[in-house]
Amino acid sequence: MRQSPRKISLAEWDTRYAEMKKEGLPEPAYGGRLSRHVNNGDYRLKRLSFDNSPASLDLWNFLLTEDERLHESRKAGRKIVGTMKDLGTVPVMAYAFPNITAFYPDGAWWIPCVMEMSAGLLRVADSLGVDESFCPVRAMLGAFVTEAHFPIPDLLVCSVGATCDDFSAIAQRLEAMGHAIVWWEMPHRRTPLTGEPSVRMPGGLEAPVDQVAFVRGQLAKIRHVLEELAGAALDDDQLSAAIRVANEARDLLERLRRLVFTAKRCPLPATELLIAEMLTIHFCSDRDECLRVLGGLLAEVELRVAAGEGLLDADAARIFWVNPVADVRALTLFEECGGRLCGTDNMFLHALDRIPSTGDPLECLAMSALSDPMVGSATDRALRICSDAKTFGAEGIVVSRIPGASHCALEGTIIADVVRSRSDLPVVELEVPPVSDAFSSSLSTRMQALVESIKQRRRP
Repeated sequence: MRQSPRKISLAEWDTRYAEMKKEGLPEPAYGGRLSRHVNNGDYRLKRLSFDNSPASLDLWNFLLTEDERLHESRKAGRKIVGTMKDLGTVPVMAYAFPNITAFYPDGAWWIPCVMEMSAGLLRVADSLGVDESFCPVRAMLGAFVTEAHFPIPDLLVCSVGATCDDFSAIAQRLEAMGHAIVWWEMPHRRTPLTGEPSVRMPGGLEAPVDQVAFVRGQLAKIRHVLEELAGAALDDDQLSAAIRVANEARDLLERLRRLVFTAKRCPLPATELLIAEMLTIHFCSDRDECLRVLGGLLAEVELRVAAGEGLLDADAARIFWVNPVADVRALTLFEECGGRLCGTDNMFLHALDRIPSTGDPLECLAMSALSDPMVGSATDRALRICSDAKTFGAEGIVVSRIPGASHCALEGTIIADVVRSRSDLPVVELEVPPVSDAFSSSLSTRMQALVESIKQRRRP
């Protein structure tokens, strides 16, 4: 059943799937042919290439069946919580309750890409006055209006304050449409003053103790709201247990990322790694299965690294990628141009770092939330990118701008300036729209130029 690693098309996956079934492929309940998702409108799959392992098949099927799981949860009587914008904090609390399923409506921003605009979500957003001057996350409005992708949550929770201006405006528009939202505030993380009591947080950042206490108070409010929804109290032991499980997922992902970034030959494609990172934010609506999927992916990568196997050329340019792409095909294109991932910052590193696990669990979650790279200065974020790029041996950096996103206007320039002041790594900024076919030539040209520059720099 196991083959040497390579990237295959959707049609080739059909052939491989049939062969694996004959060999007795064990499948989860959501398993099946990857191509079946095209019948549900996921047309972009036809334009992608995929890792050929059974673990990758599980990963893709798990991702693409999340809406089905949410509807099944509703039928089973579970409460559904839409946790918006904090990326990796409130879901940890929500899954401490046995009768709550949490997910991110924010994830609708990928629907225009995956369905190649056929769902019409951006047109709905346009009709509501949220046009293309906003981030593609505006597709979330269309998903709420059409109710064709996920069930309307029983509770909506959204962080506000030091968050994306676009998202805050879109969420407020959603509330004006009649969807009640429980808001909680995230302050702008600042550098502690000289002599001010401070705490070291995940990722190595420091923040004033007062700010941690403030965020803890905000999360205590959300804890109470969740208790009312679940009809049960949440004690500290239960919350600590939920943090331990979240850290299990983060530990699996940390081992996976380190292997992918540091192996002599790339053992996993960029798209699959991006999906794996996304899973840890909210477990893709099934915490236990998320752990199994990540564990299977890690086991496959460990086998490949031990055998010296890889999917890309051994001399592929080692590139650190900043920001998630609106069109995942850009990552396929990136590898076709001779690049390989060697580090990532997809705007939610705080959801990948271990949550502190000693002491007051709400304070631990507050420290995790406050370590979000997007709630501090762009310079703080750039310094971590520099540190991680050095750790993983990156030879260049791509900053992927998100069209319309307010934080992308100057952030790429700041990151590039800091990188150049700290190293001699070349930096390229790209803008990737939800469907990038019309721009594939220019994207390829710029990525190929970066790859060629890196290879020239290797020469004595």
